[in-house]
Amino acid sequence: MVFSPVAVQAHHDGEEADRSLFNEKHYDFVKYSKFEETLKQLEQESRRVSVKVSGQSAGGHDMYVVTVAEPGSQKHFSKYRNMRKQMFKSEMKAESFTGKDVDFKVPILINGSIHGTEFAGSDAVLKLLERFATQNDPATKSILENNVLIFNVSANPDGRWSATRFNSEGFDLNRDFITQSQPETRQMVDLITRWNPMVLLDLHGYVKYSEENPGLMEPCTPPHNPNYEYDLFSKWSQDQAEAMEAEVVGNRDAYETDLYRNMKGTYIPQRDGEAGWDDYPPIFTPMYAMYHGAFAYTLEAPTNEWDGVRWQMDAVMGALKFATENKEGMIRDQLEMFRRGINFDHPHHKEGFFAKTYILPVDEDQPNATHQAVNHLIDNGIRVERAKDAFQAGGKRYPAGTFVVPMDQAKAGLANTMLWDGEDITEDTPNMYDISAWSLPELWGFQADPVDQFVEADSSPVKKKVKKHGSLEGKGPYQIPNQSVEAVNLVNHLLQKGIPVKRDQKGDFYVEAQKGSVLKKAVRRSGLTLHSSSVPERAHSLESLKVAILKDGGINKQQSHAGTRTALERLGFQVTELHPRTVAEEGLAPYDVFVYSGTSRMISTELSKANKEFGLEDADQYEAFQRNVNQFVDKGGKFIAVGSSASEATAKLDLTEVTVHHGGTNSNGIVHVENGDTELTAGYGDRDLGFVYRPGWYSDTGGATVAASYSDGDFFHSGHWKGKDQAEGQPVIVQEKEQDVTLIGLEPGFRGHTDYLYRYLSNAVFHKQ
Repeated sequence: MVFSPVAVQAHHDGEEADRSLFNEKHYDFVKYSKFEETLKQLEQESRRVSVKVSGQSAGGHDMYVVTVAEPGSQKHFSKYRNMRKQMFKSEMKAESFTGKDVDFKVPILINGSIHGTEFAGSDAVLKLLERFATQNDPATKSILENNVLIFNVSANPDGRWSATRFNSEGFDLNRDFITQSQPETRQMVDLITRWNPMVLLDLHGYVKYSEENPGLMEPCTPPHNPNYEYDLFSKWSQDQAEAMEAEVVGNRDAYETDLYRNMKGTYIPQRDGEAGWDDYPPIFTPMYAMYHGAFAYTLEAPTNEWDGVRWQMDAVMGALKFATENKEGMIRDQLEMFRRGINFDHPHHKEGFFAKTYILPVDEDQPNATHQAVNHLIDNGIRVERAKDAFQAGGKRYPAGTFVVPMDQAKAGLANTMLWDGEDITEDTPNMYDISAWSLPELWGFQADPVDQFVEADSSPVKKKVKKHGSLEGKGPYQIPNQSVEAVNLVNHLLQKGIPVKRDQKGDFYVEAQKGSVLKKAVRRSGLTLHSSSVPERAHSLESLKVAILKDGGINKQQSHAGTRTALERLGFQVTELHPRTVAEEGLAPYDVFVYSGTSRMISTELSKANKEFGLEDADQYEAFQRNVNQFVDKGGKFIAVGSSASEATAKLDLTEVTVHHGGTNSNGIVHVENGDTELTAGYGDRDLGFVYRPGWYSDTGGATVAASYSDGDFFHSGHWKGKDQAEGQPVIVQEKEQDVTLIGLEPGFRGHTDYLYRYLSNAVFHKQ
């Protein structure tokens, strides 16, 4: 996708931290600021080591990737990567990689501490680097004779610097692999698509299901995503996990603390659990890597201490030894996964589960969503073609320029999980670990037609990113349809440049022709084609609004407001984050709009020691917060609550008399919504889509206008939501009649993923009470 650049350290300033209060134990972990010196020294001392800066984090920190291989192998890395790409050709056989006279080493990727508070992962990486750089024991030599080890030293440098789970933009990077909104995620995707590793190990912490079996090593519990060729993965996964377990237990005498010295094993979810630690969504690093043929695992150290570091090291060594011993068989099954895709041969899937082709038509006036999707697909190693001529498929005729995703390709599973509609898995499992629905066409807002035929059209592969420059047609005034993120972003840009913009009751925008180049350049950059149109009489002038959002500094290790803040920024609003204490002490007078998105605990005075710095200090401060917010609304300020928890906070603040209801904490999915004829739902269909997480809905709405409701009947499209029937037909977007307070029970800014729904937020901001 295309994302607006953010300022370095925009949301994540401060000195380097030496601990996280969320960890039970503390130790003298290696600070991020020491990484460069440590890595350079290893590179100078060992011919096996190569250190590269592979990019910068959202907060501007260097990201280090270190490869370790036998001396002289580095010059063959391009050859190894090219050989791996040959796997995408159906004629490749395992012997091409493992024969006696074949000079090939298997890439194995080890990812350190994607969550910044889980320090043991990166420390284990540093210790492993030292071992493989310097030691010559039989195990080390055997591993390096057969493999290239790629270490992503810290997958989240911002989080390690500040001792936070999230990066400087407030995003949990291990939930970002379907969206890839953050530079750290895109760096990891690049590593995976360049190397196509046979094994990926993702080092985390901290899990302790029992004293006898501390820690966790995947594979996972059901449900498994149906887009995997899961039989090939499970053929090896539990044996490899048990090899890791055996290595850890076999070395327990070398540990210092009783927990580790007395351990009998570890928790392997597939073996030891029934539900709750699933690999269903492709948002996690290992689950994403599995679509590239990797045997991929999360490893959760038991505790935050040096014994936890040793546990990670032993687990990695167990995995490396297993991969080395079973290299030929594992490569054979990785090739088989790709062969099935290439030959459209999915023996364990029902007939018709995979479409034979996805067709992506382009709206030439508003092509951005489709272009972003195409660029995303090719960034992920998925083959996309563009039709040179018009063609017929699935009973429709498509024009030249239409994009085609043929599903007879090596990474068909990844293509399908990105483009399919998803499914309702509520009855398949009692609970889910995280989200259960993510359809890119539905949540990014582009058309992807599945057809049960291979398209016979003259086409060419898309190898470079696609982009269309916008243009002005006619002499103006120009209509800017309220149909995309780029449209709203353009409107905000023009307002901030002092160019007048009007909005009509249908939510569309209008701008007069302008002297100079500001309008022309802005439209060109937007990618939109604007047509001349008369301006409706009742269209009203807009102002550039000052928007504030309540900041969740990290309650329970999350920044629950970050997705909504990012959505508002991408819509072009200039957004200021305010700590709850700032609102209590200084009020909201400088702002036009105040957004509350995220946990209701931001206004709690009863927080744990670790959470206390992010909330209000005492009852007096809460009363000041409540008083200032109510005064802001009484004086005409606009208050917007996003999500069920924020809606509960709104009721607590006496800003609404509606009753707020919510579903389960992790209930989530794509829903059908009935939209009223209001400015709050402008630009959406009468029956359209929404996304929910801890779903919200409202009753006792006599004092409010209902703008949207869950559809009647079977309103749940895909995901997992126990007890959803109670929300059927219930209001999901309401606005108070007497004051400018809007409650949204959907999550239109969820984790930077729900582009199509962002305009519910801009509608609420621009709506005139």
